Amino acid sequence: MKLGDAWFSAIAEAEENDHMIIVSGRTEIEPFIQSGKFKERVEITWKYEPDSKGMPHEATAELMEEAQTALKRAMEKDKLAIFTGIYTGDGERTWVFYTRNVPAFGRMLNEALAPFETLPLSIYTEKDPEWNEYREMCELQGQEADDENDDETPEE
Repeated sequence: MKLGDAWFSAIAEAEENDHMIIVSGRTEIEPFIQSGKFKERVEITWKYEPDSKGMPHEATAELMEEAQTALKRAMEKDKLAIFTGIYTGDGERTWVFYTRNVPAFGRMLNEALAPFETLPLSIYTEKDPEWNEYREMCELQGQEADDENDDETPEE
């Protein structure tokens, strides 16, 4: 199975306020879903001091990108995990992975982030063999397309 790097972006709203959440979701990963090998979801959340719109300040955003690159490279090198989504806004960024093995994921996470100072991360894992979180995130992509189509006059 070849893992591509195609993504979509969408906007959602935070549950407690009107801050926007920028959602990025990976597409073209159906073969990995169908394989049945990636049954556990790992969510890595980084809480940060937000700007007035709930987004990270520039220095924090740059550090997040560096950590994200290190995580993606480490987890996908041997397809231990598939990086599927990013949620940023309202004072936190969450990276979503689906993995074959949570203990191995934890070891690889520590190894990938070893060059960094201690980061303010929390980690949550859950069995999700049906990829429910991923499918729910992908519905945002459809809503964006539906909204765009509502503004267009159908061709006759």
